[in-house]
Amino acid sequence: MPIRVLTAGLGNMGRSHALAYHRHPGFDLVGLVNRSAPRGLSEELAGYTILPSYYEALAELKPDLVSINTYSDSHADYAVKAIEQGAHVFIEKPLATNVADAERVVAAAKANDRKLVVGYILRHHPSWITLISEARKLGGPYVFRMNLNQQSSGVTWATHKALMETTSPIVDCGVHYVDVWCQITDAKPVEVRGMGVRLSNEVSPDMYNYGHMQVLFDDGSVGWYEAGWGPMMSEVAFFVKDVISPNGAVSIVVKDEGAKSDDHEVHSRTSTIRVHHAAETPGGGFAQPDDMLSMEGEPGHQALCDREQDFVYRAITENIDLSRHMNDAVQSLRICIAGDESVRTGLPVKL
Repeated sequence: MPIRVLTAGLGNMGRSHALAYHRHPGFDLVGLVNRSAPRGLSEELAGYTILPSYYEALAELKPDLVSINTYSDSHADYAVKAIEQGAHVFIEKPLATNVADAERVVAAAKANDRKLVVGYILRHHPSWITLISEARKLGGPYVFRMNLNQQSSGVTWATHKALMETTSPIVDCGVHYVDVWCQITDAKPVEVRGMGVRLSNEVSPDMYNYGHMQVLFDDGSVGWYEAGWGPMMSEVAFFVKDVISPNGAVSIVVKDEGAKSDDHEVHSRTSTIRVHHAAETPGGGFAQPDDMLSMEGEPGHQALCDREQDFVYRAITENIDLSRHMNDAVQSLRICIAGDESVRTGLPVKL
């Protein structure tokens, strides 16, 4: 029997996940939840009734799986309610807006023997899997240099402002890339330092739309992550993805002169992975040229969502152990929350 799915939230990610369920033969999409009637739904989703109340839909439809793609402040309560009703849960990142709520969701999943998959889409991206593998071959300690700034306006800026009612950019986006760092190095994070600036009067006085954090690991590895949202952000060097070690470096190269920083397709596009080897010849040159690994034919945004939801299907039907997956989701959130705390206090945070 197909797995009956209820999808809550029909923003960019919610729509893509709903399409993945609609197209997957192992799922039966039984309901869509959104507080208001969404505009511009694809023809494939247009025939579904949009239900306004999550809790009423959950009680009435009794799904096997709930896909939670709402704003972050609702994640924990929605997930725990679904799990306690007997449903498995897919939940978009971040898992929650604080560590205690994230741990509460994980505890509920374990206590009720339900699967909990967190939306770290880069874990299903062939290019990022390659980057992690190549970086691990080089060996640490590492320097991680990553950012994702978005020059947003209009509807996208409105979405960012809504997100910032509860979650800063370095938490919302940073969990992805901190998760990548932790997959590359097995070292423990020990300290986080952050700084941020409120660059718009449209942002709440207690929030910032530009943030930067640094993470120190116990093997000497360090990482910085930068994220800024808004119409004032620069489109220059908005996408930097570097991993450096004593033996060389691995970098994502995006060859697209027309790339826009607020385009979701650009956020997961790689084009080429450049592997640089540090070994020198006696004459002072490099012993071997850089390897340019073509990522031609890599999946686009919707195809990645399809892959991610297929993993959810397999996690349920094959009873995949998700213990490490859940622990990693909490750890990456803990690091980014510490970065946010450092921004607000002006002090380093020890982990």
